[in-house]
Amino acid sequence: MIFEQSWRWYGPNDPVKLATIKQAGAHGVVTALHQIPVGEIWTKEAIKERISQIEESNRLHSFKLHWNVVESLPVHEFIKQGRPERDQLIENYKESIKNLAACGVKTICYNFMPILDWLRTNVRYELEDGSTALLHDMVDVVIFDVYMLQRENAEQSYSDDILMRAKAKYESLSDHEIAVLKQSLLMALPGDKDGFTIEKLKNGLKQYDGISREQLQENLIYFLTEVIPVAEELNVVLAIHPDDPPWPVFGLPRIVSTAEDLKFIFEAVPSVHNGLTFCSGSLGASEENKLTGIIETWYKRIHFVHLRSVNRVAPYHFYEANHLEGSAEMYNLIRKFYECHQKDHRVLPMRPDHGHEMMDDQGKPYYPGYSAIGRLRGLAELRGLEFGIINSLK
Repeated sequence: MIFEQSWRWYGPNDPVKLATIKQAGAHGVVTALHQIPVGEIWTKEAIKERISQIEESNRLHSFKLHWNVVESLPVHEFIKQGRPERDQLIENYKESIKNLAACGVKTICYNFMPILDWLRTNVRYELEDGSTALLHDMVDVVIFDVYMLQRENAEQSYSDDILMRAKAKYESLSDHEIAVLKQSLLMALPGDKDGFTIEKLKNGLKQYDGISREQLQENLIYFLTEVIPVAEELNVVLAIHPDDPPWPVFGLPRIVSTAEDLKFIFEAVPSVHNGLTFCSGSLGASEENKLTGIIETWYKRIHFVHLRSVNRVAPYHFYEANHLEGSAEMYNLIRKFYECHQKDHRVLPMRPDHGHEMMDDQGKPYYPGYSAIGRLRGLAELRGLEFGIINSLK
């Protein structure tokens, strides 16, 4: 077995229940304490409450689940910005790591993306078969940035060609299409009940005025230099998630987008506990990223795996494909993981990242990308491919 099959669960309010996760065949539960404000300490009591919710499900049905990965333990914006308050916030982060370790949860996914953890311009892009997928198109980002957000000097972030295309498309949009685009771009992640508004996003962007890519890198290394020794002491691994998408948005710098970015991070803090969430969809949105090469180079630093694929329509324009289709070349990825697995026999937690909204899930109140049936299909396809590779290469 190369992977421990896992499933992201947003807690008791998630429309996908733990019983469904069991029926999908996953054993690992990837979850987080979204109710705790970013920057505050995750107490042992709060962690144990989440564990008890999973254990209660295990009492009802003998198929066992366990909390194997935190996704995510969020990093406060003040830490990313390098503000004076960061030192206390980092101390809080260390305490959360200690409390998670004390409760037996020792793989922690996090990201260092300013403000926005992801960005899609259409969260229900209709495919040929009638299912819907997540889509990102930089032309739509420019429309939002220039004409809706009206960010100061936004035009300076884009080429003349994309500005012209954005202007032409914006002038052709109906009021309904404009409202849908705005809603998609302001959508918060599951668990963030507040979401974004134009004003909230503008205020957040202002806090990054003058913060360069180099400064953001320095702030990440400062954070890692503080927290990795704690992780080492407790045998916890931290796994940074790549930027999604892997290019700048709204003038914000990106520092976890390329193989070169990973090299900088891992060489600056050369501990195996300073690791990576390998997300084939986020990294694979850029044609420049050679995914099998990243696996081979940084396998020892990979502690968590997200498997999904995208169809790259054009530069900076993609939609999320079926898991075995698109540009990811999933067979090659899983085969490379198998080859690396032969050296140390680590079993990595893996979840099918996102899924198409399809069949009976359509029209239900799932968060886009996190419906049940689409991810069930993805997990089944990935499980079959893993099984086939293992048995064909024995």
